[in-house]
Amino acid sequence: MPDSRPSRPVSIFPEPPRDSLPEDIREVFAKCEDKLGFIPNVLRVYAMDAPKFRAFRAMSNDLLLGDSPLSKLEREMVAVVVSAVNRCHYCLAAHSAAVRQLSGDAELADTLTKNYRAAALPPRARALLDFARKLAETPDRIDEPDRQKLRDIGLDDLAFFHLCSVVGFFSMTNRIATATGMRPNPEYSPWFSDKDEKKGGRKKA
Repeated sequence: MPDSRPSRPVSIFPEPPRDSLPEDIREVFAKCEDKLGFIPNVLRVYAMDAPKFRAFRAMSNDLLLGDSPLSKLEREMVAVVVSAVNRCHYCLAAHSAAVRQLSGDAELADTLTKNYRAAALPPRARALLDFARKLAETPDRIDEPDRQKLRDIGLDDLAFFHLCSVVGFFSMTNRIATATGMRPNPEYSPWFSDKDEKKGGRKKA
């Protein structure tokens, strides 16, 4: 199998040759290439440690793509707002791209990366993002009134747990991405996506 590593490093770590990776990781890479047209650099970095790769991918897929009282768009918006708090270059690029794709609204994706309060959001989304921002920025200040605001918009216990789980996950991954110098894939940029769509688009995961 050819080694399709990019010419520029994707992080501070040397990337292992593809043929040295466990078979299940190589299969994930092949699936990404088939459905997305590229391998997300976060997976290339995690591939240096197979158990961490598997755990990361399972948790990410569960939190962002699995069944949830929160929509996929809501979860991706939370990811962007938490990543903005932590100033994580990689996650802001990757998850604002997901917001752009899911919402069809490039302005919304761009605004969330800078200041979500300036976005035109429905009350539910604003309440979710207000809580996500506070939990990511000042977790010691979360108290019962913050939880009650979410109950007031109809969140039950399971939805609340899912929201906290997404915030916690990105609070972790933001730090790993930043510490390892993780470089966003060019495919996440609006310019690349627009150009690609004009060529007919890519298959989505």
